[in-house]
Amino acid sequence: MDTVCHVITQLELGGAQEVALHTVSHLDPTWFTPILVTGPGGLLTEEARQISRVQVAMIPALARAINPVRDAAALIALVRFFRHCRPTIVHTHSSKAGILGRWAAWIAGVPVIVHTVHGYGVTPAQSRWLQWALVRLERFTGWITTHWIAVSESDVRKGREWKLFGENISLIRPGIDPQPFRQDVGRGARERIRREWGMQPNEWLVGSVACLKPQKAPEDFVTVARAVCAAMPTTRFVLIGDGELRSAVESRIREAGLENRIHLAGWRRDIPDVMRAMDVFLLTSHWEGLPRVILEARASGLPIVASDVGGTVDALKGYQQARVARVGDVDGLSKELINTVDQLISSLPDRPQPGEFPREFHIDEMVRSCEMLYGELIQKWQIHAHRRPDKTLRSELNSRH
Repeated sequence: MDTVCHVITQLELGGAQEVALHTVSHLDPTWFTPILVTGPGGLLTEEARQISRVQVAMIPALARAINPVRDAAALIALVRFFRHCRPTIVHTHSSKAGILGRWAAWIAGVPVIVHTVHGYGVTPAQSRWLQWALVRLERFTGWITTHWIAVSESDVRKGREWKLFGENISLIRPGIDPQPFRQDVGRGARERIRREWGMQPNEWLVGSVACLKPQKAPEDFVTVARAVCAAMPTTRFVLIGDGELRSAVESRIREAGLENRIHLAGWRRDIPDVMRAMDVFLLTSHWEGLPRVILEARASGLPIVASDVGGTVDALKGYQQARVARVGDVDGLSKELINTVDQLISSLPDRPQPGEFPREFHIDEMVRSCEMLYGELIQKWQIHAHRRPDKTLRSELNSRH
């Protein structure tokens, strides 16, 4: 049985965290022993600890903020942990854990090192010199990376442009379980949730689910809401999430005079019910890997208006109820949103119904693809190390999937 360590900086609510958590909790226990390595804090930490078959290892020094002393301590702690548990595979997620985790695995002699790109840590919000330095750090770390996983075609293209990898790259989508989003909560439950947010029966609700941080551009959400509310007084907006920009968003709402039109709901865990209470989903992100929340909105059958960022177009391929605008184009997003609500009004009383959900975005397909990749990488390592390849693992995974 092979030990697989998934490493992520912090178990906050987010797509990368949910992907890592679901993967470790659903790997075939007859072939893999999963360990989740993370830093302290994060709303998903307790949920992870409740999974009986997954060991959660806490590295106190592992944190998102860059701190040379603390980062060095995290690197040393990771090396010690890997030497102790002797994993066959270390699989890292996110930028900080991706750099520290891969170098710690290499120093500890871990034979297979995998990294998933959930959107690169190189962002438009950074200075040019910092972007230059981060690309070269990723390229340097790529030398010790056995295999890369990308969640979107755009990340594959960008990685090739930056010369991060050659052929050692796989496209594995960050899947979801669509079933909870396709179950109608019923009119009573839908109206109850809408009343919580001050909705009137004849109003249209535009919503989003996002951490309030620069990546998600929540201030653009407010700007779009101001334009749409001015043109369509029967619209209201709800933003599910919290984060570092909450105060700035609240100030922007007050400046726009939209205190009664935009509701900041904080974090909620009943996202399938929340989605069914919305009429339109809005994504204003400035950079992404592949936003799983778009998949959730699609599974719910919601009309979607989104910025054309990262893997958004991948997630919306073949979906007829989607409109996109350029990243940061609040006028374009506002126009597309007004057109979408107009279309909903003209189609009353019918509500859009979910269509067929693409198989490649199912969460069990994501886990299956990871297991198959692990099997291939382990077999290659065994051959390279002049060990007898475990053909049983590969054949069993093939037959099971």
